[in-house]
Amino acid sequence: MSSFDEELAKLKTYISQMGGVVEAQLVDAVGAVHRRDDEKGQRVRASDDRVDEYEAEVELFTHRLLALRQPVATDLRCVLAALKIAADLERVGDYAANIAKRASALSNLADVAPTGGIVRMGQLTQALIKDVLDAYCDGNADLAQTAWKKDEEIDEIYTSLFREYLTYMMEDPRNITPCTHLLFVAKNLERVGDHATNIAETVYFMETGERLVGERPKGDDSSFAVVVPPSAS
Repeated sequence: MSSFDEELAKLKTYISQMGGVVEAQLVDAVGAVHRRDDEKGQRVRASDDRVDEYEAEVELFTHRLLALRQPVATDLRCVLAALKIAADLERVGDYAANIAKRASALSNLADVAPTGGIVRMGQLTQALIKDVLDAYCDGNADLAQTAWKKDEEIDEIYTSLFREYLTYMMEDPRNITPCTHLLFVAKNLERVGDHATNIAETVYFMETGERLVGERPKGDDSSFAVVVPPSAS
């Protein structure tokens, strides 16, 4: 049993290390967009291979534990949670790489649209990822539940940016290309928030054996956004 506990601790270390790489990816990707830094964007994309390697290691390790240890109850939830969290973190890494690609594209365009909202949204998603990973490492169901509720603010910023960048595009056709790239960045960050809340739900279930009750708080109203051109008002 002591050996099995050590294996579970090792699995948690894998997730922690993978999360650290993903957190760094997000910070660098948003910074690359803000500064139109193509070189930093390329480094973020190159680091995505390491995230994929971590996911493969976690998958192999969990399959081995399931086959050889046949865990039950809390131990089984811990093993399956690691597998699910690794998949969510891998997707977050993919979104960070996508954001980095937009930074490379923006580096060749005029700096016509402000990115302060993108930076703010990036900071919130980074904080959310940190919170859910801390909840996982500490086995803190309360922190997971609190983090689960924070995604709504990220959604609200996304809706605001959606309206803002559409307005810039209507004001001047030259803004269409850079603003389109920034909209994709904002959407990727919104999806990062969704995966972070997935992790929060997984951690909560891992610790309590129960699922979070109620609908996940959402604040994304971009699907219903209508921006009227100035000439039509």
